[in-house]
Amino acid sequence: MTRRSAFPPGRPPPRLRRLPLPADAADLRWLEAAARLAARGQPLSRPNPAVGALLVRAGRVVGRGWTQPGGRPHAEAMALEAAGEAARGATLYVTLEPCAHASPRGPACADLTASAGLARVVIGCSDPDPRTAGAGAARLTEAGVPVDQVDSPACTTSLAGYLTRTRLGRPRVTLKLALSLDGALALPNGESRWITGPAARAHTHALRARTDAILVGGGTLRTDAPRLDVRLPGLAGRSPERWVLTGGTAPAGWRAIPAPAAIHGLSPAQTLFVEGGARTAAAFLAADLVDQLLIYRAPIVIGAGRPGIADLGLTSLGDAHGRWCQVDRRTLGSDTLEVYERTRST
Repeated sequence: MTRRSAFPPGRPPPRLRRLPLPADAADLRWLEAAARLAARGQPLSRPNPAVGALLVRAGRVVGRGWTQPGGRPHAEAMALEAAGEAARGATLYVTLEPCAHASPRGPACADLTASAGLARVVIGCSDPDPRTAGAGAARLTEAGVPVDQVDSPACTTSLAGYLTRTRLGRPRVTLKLALSLDGALALPNGESRWITGPAARAHTHALRARTDAILVGGGTLRTDAPRLDVRLPGLAGRSPERWVLTGGTAPAGWRAIPAPAAIHGLSPAQTLFVEGGARTAAAFLAADLVDQLLIYRAPIVIGAGRPGIADLGLTSLGDAHGRWCQVDRRTLGSDTLEVYERTRST
């Protein structure tokens, strides 16, 4: 069947007019792009947060930057240097409020930005660091630069590790479980390689490359001798620190963590990936230290296998409800990934 054009022969169809986005929608779009840019700095920017910055003029990007390894230069400095004179009259979209405190490693970004001749600054997330909190935006306003604070979920998500570290004094914890359909992580004899397929494992390695540290239990370390590195082309240098939950000493190249609560104060880690052991998973869940839960579920049934999570000590089902909210679900090869966020009142 031949499809007939709705327009007369020889006359080109009219060009569709692209309506401008509302100001807040346009701002959110640019902030989302800045947040994706910030991911390039994770986790090498530690101890500083991985920030992304875009300079936009007349709808075109004239400069971009993200926090460099070791924390300097900052994203704003990189974007301004890339833009040069084109920065004058541009709008800066930055995922985190520009810093206001002095540092021997470089100027405060609020001062650097204030002197750049910008038309506007749009911030995706305020900085909870007391040295900056509100002061960065105030310094820009005092210099005559219009500042808008936009509630950007993309920016908050990209900075989740830094925000958790600054507010709670510990890294943001992600618990990863690779399970069968019936909730087992291994056969009764302990065999677990491999529960999930290549696509799910590659996804896990990509997440490892963006985290500061990865932790397993002492039993997992002794039984499986896991490498816990990143085995993706070009990303081996982003392998996280290796931690083990144990009351004893850690082998060379590992850090011993005697209890889940000991992750408080272990600077400069902003993100922690908990991977191995049913008892380790239960210990972090029972201590209410898990912020995100990743469940990779393979389409297999094991039966009397080893459960993914040991006893949590619950005595009432009511205590189990209302704690987790599913935020993502996707297919990875033949496996399924479910992502849950811990629901907290503060």
